[in-house]
Amino acid sequence: MSKPIVAIVGRPNVGKSTLFNQIGKRRLSIVDDMAGVTRDRIYMDATWLDKEFTLIDTGGIEIKSADKMLTEIRTQAKIAVEEADVIIFVVDGRAGLTADDEDVARFLRGALKPIVLAVNKIDTPQLESELYEFYNLGLGEPVGISASNALNLGDLLDAVIKTFPQAKEDTRDEDEIRIAVIGRPNVGKSSLVNQMLGEERVIVSDIPGTTRDAIDTHFFIDGTKFTLIDTAGMRRKSKIDEPVERYSVIRSLRAIDRADVVLMLIEAPVGVTEQDKKIAGYAHESGKGCVIVVNKWDIFPNKHDRSTNRFTDELRQRLGFLQYAPVVYVSALTGQRVDRVTELVKFVAEQQSMRIQTSVLNELIRDAVAVNPPPSKKGKSAKLFFVTQADIKPPRFIIFVNEPELLHFSYLRFIENRLRDSFGFEGTPLKFIVRKHNQKDDDNERHQKA
Repeated sequence: MSKPIVAIVGRPNVGKSTLFNQIGKRRLSIVDDMAGVTRDRIYMDATWLDKEFTLIDTGGIEIKSADKMLTEIRTQAKIAVEEADVIIFVVDGRAGLTADDEDVARFLRGALKPIVLAVNKIDTPQLESELYEFYNLGLGEPVGISASNALNLGDLLDAVIKTFPQAKEDTRDEDEIRIAVIGRPNVGKSSLVNQMLGEERVIVSDIPGTTRDAIDTHFFIDGTKFTLIDTAGMRRKSKIDEPVERYSVIRSLRAIDRADVVLMLIEAPVGVTEQDKKIAGYAHESGKGCVIVVNKWDIFPNKHDRSTNRFTDELRQRLGFLQYAPVVYVSALTGQRVDRVTELVKFVAEQQSMRIQTSVLNELIRDAVAVNPPPSKKGKSAKLFFVTQADIKPPRFIIFVNEPELLHFSYLRFIENRLRDSFGFEGTPLKFIVRKHNQKDDDNERHQKA
């Protein structure tokens, strides 16, 4: 089940980005008193009462403006609303109900989505009476908050999670490999999907997925069942006439959440863009296996024997967090090397499901520490007692140490590199949890054995 998507919308300068940052506990959106600062949809994952969701920040909506920039902001906000499961409609309690608020409310009612009305800047008891006029919007009971002071955010989020769609039971086959094809618009996702589902494949059925408007396509290759997520959505022609460089993010997030392995498409003649980095970064943070597919290699200019090596080096530099992902160069139009894609997907799925025996793990860690001991900090150094693998998809390791704060992330990178050198783990991120080792538990255990 993919995470619910919550879109924060409203007219300009009502505090949407401040609310976004308070909920996410990170300052990802620019906060400024000048209207129109937030132009792109910005997203991040958040949690409230064990409910995970993806939060989308949008630019201020001005329904009647003909300004080109504001028109683009309005288009982006409209897409966020269409893809969202829940909408937080933010208004300014100090400014009172405005005609622009009423315009936005009419626009949101047409979306037929759950709406939670947040009246911002209610930061004193005297301002609570300002809530009543917002009942005139006909959107239910308004929640008075102060985003800048983090007041009543709990009440707001309680109201939000009550509207979340009920999770559906996952009935997937245990050996099934789910694939999400992600990337910017017009990089060749549709062509790649069509080549992967060629006539030699046995397509079982096109059935609705668990996300709105998604179609999952099942097919077999050499006895392995694969599922392509949301292929109909990828093949469907966009209804948007505006430039579509940023419009694919939310659909990609939904597909990534449900996938085991993602195919990150890069357009060879263009190279890696900032949008590519955003989408690939979400897949990495979500712990998904990844294959980088460089498409349109047949029209890449000035190819020679070493061009793939040079292009791969540039990829590794631009997508530094995906050093582990295999790279394949294809032409989705002609079918060149497309068969290699499903081979790599199967390989990466095996790598991300690999389990290492605890005894083997600890022998490796002892050797690694002997070669390169953890650096000291203020005269103290971390001591690694024990390592165990806790999970797969992605592989997750728990490291027990004397003082977790002493184990620097650079040393975790060293351990990760040793694990990859010894066991592979190609195509999958590795996750590490550092916990404090309880020496008393060991002493008690030795005493009981004695």
